[in-house]
Amino acid sequence: MDVVVIEPRKGRHCAECRQGPLTMHIREFNAPLCLVCADLAHLAYLPRGSAALTRRAREASSLSAVVVRFNRRRRRYERQGLLVEEAALARAESACLADAEARARRRERDAARRAGEDVRFTAELGAEILRLFPRCPPARAQDIAEHSAARGSGRVGRTAAGRSLETGAVTAAVRASVRHLDTGYDALLTAGTARKEARARVSAAIETVLASWRQPPGR
Repeated sequence: MDVVVIEPRKGRHCAECRQGPLTMHIREFNAPLCLVCADLAHLAYLPRGSAALTRRAREASSLSAVVVRFNRRRRRYERQGLLVEEAALARAESACLADAEARARRRERDAARRAGEDVRFTAELGAEILRLFPRCPPARAQDIAEHSAARGSGRVGRTAAGRSLETGAVTAAVRASVRHLDTGYDALLTAGTARKEARARVSAAIETVLASWRQPPGR
């Protein structure tokens, strides 16, 4: 059974040594005892917040106590933390620190792996753009691939179809680039033209650029 230590809301004095007001006490025969008189003063206080640290400290400590405080609104005692042996707390902190370092190293490895995957996919997307549109300037194809494939952008290159290099998705990425960079589409939107109408106005210009980029080299 857990030893329960109370954080009182009102000042209490120890029933044995008369010290007070107490920040923590236990109740023995319905009277408050300070931690010194209760033989708990050698324990270190661990506030709640880290489940892993609390679990490890409690397992490593031969003596522990639960610290509670009364919640007036809920009319119940609620856990605030734990009293554990200082050596146990130190061991628990070291173990959690090692875990944190391991997680950090794993995050670094995952980030490097994702970065490598992004570089490879961007290169594959750029190559597919040039296969479908041989006359597209290579630098432009690279820009389109990088823009479309940016992680977290939500653009077509991040969709399942885009990741699979489906022709429709790749063409949609190229069309979007042409729409914004090679037509007056953005200016129409700025002038207040409705999106559907603006798209209709620049549609022919987009198809002209795409048709010219589709021409095999040498023609």
